[in-house]
Amino acid sequence: MIMKRFLAPNLERSGRVARGLGALALFAGAALGGFVSLWLAVALAVAGVFVLFEALRGWCVLRACGIKTRR
Repeated sequence: MIMKRFLAPNLERSGRVARGLGALALFAGAALGGFVSLWLAVALAVAGVFVLFEALRGWCVLRACGIKTRR
């Protein structure tokens, strides 16, 4: 029950679009970072997957923790 409330959607459309664009930027950084370091590429790709999850779900981990952000 607590996790259901924690994972409840808390973003508007503009926040979802911003996170989607952020995920694309992280994936592009992962592709370019692969030339520098494999660990850098993996870290950026994992961050991109998480941000993409936030965008698709309409959920922000910071907002879920009670930190005020712009929607």
